[in-house]
Amino acid sequence: MFVKNNPRIINAWCMYDWANSVHALVIVSAIFPIYFSNVTKNEATNNAVEFLGLTVNSSALFSFAVSAAFLLIAFLSPLLGAIADYSGNKKTFMKFFVYLGSASCVSLYFFDLNHLTFGVFAFGVSLIGWSGSIVFYNAYLPEIATEDRYDAVSARGFTMGYIGSVILLIFNLMMLTQPQWFGGIDSATACKTSFLLVGIWWVAFAQISFKYLPDSKPKAHQKNQKGWLLNGFRELKKVFGLLQNLTIAKRFLLAFFFYNMGAQTVMYLGNIFGSNELKLPDQALIVTILLLQIVAIFGAYIFSVLSSKIGNSRALMVIVGIWVGVCVAAYFVYTQNEFYVLAAFIGLVMGGVQSLSRSTYAKLLPENTPDTASFFSFYDVCDKISTFIGTTLFGIVTQFSGMRNSILVLIVVFVVGLIFLVRIPSKTTYP
Repeated sequence: MFVKNNPRIINAWCMYDWANSVHALVIVSAIFPIYFSNVTKNEATNNAVEFLGLTVNSSALFSFAVSAAFLLIAFLSPLLGAIADYSGNKKTFMKFFVYLGSASCVSLYFFDLNHLTFGVFAFGVSLIGWSGSIVFYNAYLPEIATEDRYDAVSARGFTMGYIGSVILLIFNLMMLTQPQWFGGIDSATACKTSFLLVGIWWVAFAQISFKYLPDSKPKAHQKNQKGWLLNGFRELKKVFGLLQNLTIAKRFLLAFFFYNMGAQTVMYLGNIFGSNELKLPDQALIVTILLLQIVAIFGAYIFSVLSSKIGNSRALMVIVGIWVGVCVAAYFVYTQNEFYVLAAFIGLVMGGVQSLSRSTYAKLLPENTPDTASFFSFYDVCDKISTFIGTTLFGIVTQFSGMRNSILVLIVVFVVGLIFLVRIPSKTTYP
């Protein structure tokens, strides 16, 4: 039996943020979207491409790829979370998704216009690997730390993720801007090498987490029962029933569903907006992402401190209010400098919204609950389905009305999320 707040275990848990965040930055936010835009760019067809027999706008295709991946993981994560708690194989499931995601990143090295379908599917599978691993990673938090440490430990994990991902992104940026240092490498090869490095980085540093994170144990009274797969569904039904009596938790999940819809859509599609709508140069876009990540490091800690002063829900209301302002401003952004300012504000609230949402939900779980993975699977379902809806709406509006009009959808979902947050009492801790 391990003791909570063990520094070695907490460091190992935070190290997984360091390991996996390179996927969120390099693959999802920075280099892959730019590479995808360049590969599919065709002014003669207004960036339309052929995919599975359909003609679709390349920006919409990228959005739909994200949507499809998150729809699939939304159906998988509750089942996986319940099975992990029941079987005691939390770490085993986490390993599977890490290896799946890292292998998909490595395979993106072979992506080009002649292999468009392959590249889109590899990108989608990498998202499934990343998202699946996060289900089990998040579920460790209530097991390894006491409630009074949730905010700080969660913020520390995100901060390590931002620092690690920025280090790798800077190296990748050097390959793009100083090719002579790497034997005269061309930009396409530099991008594909970046995808390869992400896969290696992810799986290599994850080994530290795997070594020190504790192994869960199956429930003694159930571990020898047959039909454990069906028991996974029974676990979900039980958690759903428990949530009916947790009024504040239900309100939080509803608010989270809406504001997360907007936040995740901005995070996943922001660079596509800069590339295809604003026509910004590639280096400017990568510098923007670097700026965003650096500011996010401070944002995670700023809002962690703010939540300790004014309470979690009020701190989240401040964050979502800023998101509304960001989206309103984005509708009127046309220049590179304006985009830089926008990115700074996105970075500030990006770290805060992820870190504080995770720790707030952990505080709302029943004390000493053994079903942390099952509870967090509900949280992840909200995350994935809201991301699916947000990116799908963004893609549909982009396909038929243009990307700039898609921003109007984001404003609405942030406002709805803010309205639901107002109904949650603000405390630094919850009973």
